[in-house]
Amino acid sequence: MNTKNFEELGVQQEIVQALKKKGITEPTDIQAKTIPLALEGKDVIGISKTGSGKTASFGVPTVQLVDPFGGIQALVLAPTRELAVQISREFEKFSARKIKVATVYGGVAINPQIERIAKSQIVVGTPGRVLDHLERRTLDLSKIKLFVLDEADKMVEMGFIEDVRRILSHTNETRQILLYGATISDEVKGIEREFMNSPVTVKSESHVKEEYLEQFYVDVGAKDKFSMLMHLLKKFEDERDGTIIFCSTRNTVDLVAENLKKQHLRCEHIHGKLSQNRRQNIIDKFNAGKIQLLVASTVAARGLHIDGVTHVINYDLPRDPQEYVHRIGRTARAGTKGSAYSLLAPRDHEHFAAIKRRYPHLKIQKMEPQEFPRIPFHVRRDNRGGSSRNFRGGSSRHERGRSHSGFGSRRGEFSQRTKTGDRPRRSPKPTAFKIGSDSWRERA
Repeated sequence: MNTKNFEELGVQQEIVQALKKKGITEPTDIQAKTIPLALEGKDVIGISKTGSGKTASFGVPTVQLVDPFGGIQALVLAPTRELAVQISREFEKFSARKIKVATVYGGVAINPQIERIAKSQIVVGTPGRVLDHLERRTLDLSKIKLFVLDEADKMVEMGFIEDVRRILSHTNETRQILLYGATISDEVKGIEREFMNSPVTVKSESHVKEEYLEQFYVDVGAKDKFSMLMHLLKKFEDERDGTIIFCSTRNTVDLVAENLKKQHLRCEHIHGKLSQNRRQNIIDKFNAGKIQLLVASTVAARGLHIDGVTHVINYDLPRDPQEYVHRIGRTARAGTKGSAYSLLAPRDHEHFAAIKRRYPHLKIQKMEPQEFPRIPFHVRRDNRGGSSRNFRGGSSRHERGRSHSGFGSRRGEFSQRTKTGDRPRRSPKPTAFKIGSDSWRERA
């Protein structure tokens, strides 16, 4: 398809103008392929990876097809609260027609949501809270025109697919279904067979183009990971606007964020254990450019709609190769350049090999050995926080770390301090800490 603008896709002029005000002037591949089909009323299965612009591919036709003076006419299901909120905000970008959107998810009071539903035309929500509203009869889906299932593969992974079936059973047989996922599993195909009407399957190229994305991996000892992270952050300090550092566990997210703050870097962290309000505030600050460093767990890789990410750093690698693609898909979007770095300790090489097997076309460059300063990494004595120890490799006070990085050589000296004074003290007995693990112990 050679369509070059939204008007040629059949998008109404008022929506086109709303998109232009937000800097969206040309459709992505998935948008160009699916928007016309959706506007024709066809059921669509969109196979699209992170960074492809899929939210607009279903958001634009949804906003155009609903009547601003009617009741609930469209439902969008998302697997996480954060993604539901982000989708609702994206809808606001597309809408110039006074369309109201109710966002519903658990963990917050339900009564304000009930009031919002009564005034809205579109509901965006998570499966659990949508079922709550259906059981309370505060949401009626019997007359909706459009049902959108976003991140269908994630719904399966998180165990929500039966909830999706229950919700679909409350809709009428003539409603239109738009279903999106990075992959289409057997469980998702079951939804297709049971509920969809002659769907058109569209496969899109990722909006992340490899000519804009540079990928690197750095071989480094587990004890030197944080030192290498600091080295990278300082090396491209003048180049980065927004950097996301991905970790595979909540515990590692907390520790990395705490240690970055000890190095006087402004950062925030996000994972599933934080409250909904806290997570949303952090996302807002990052989007507004008030912070440039965000440490995130793997689960947060999906559902964060953030523009302007220049660098992604994998502090450790995910077990699922597909999650690697989702992570690096946070940068190099819409024709902008980006970089992704992966810090590989010995335990990460198994996951790295799996990524290379799954995606042999990825061009991930290796960085050659060089020296960098060793920086203490503090770990908590227990899971409640409190006092900490410094975690460092080796026994000398002044050390140099070595990594397989291609950056210039730097040396630095670091001395450990007492808890209340400034006098140097002997290094404590080393703490055995597995980066990326929830477990740690002190040697006797």
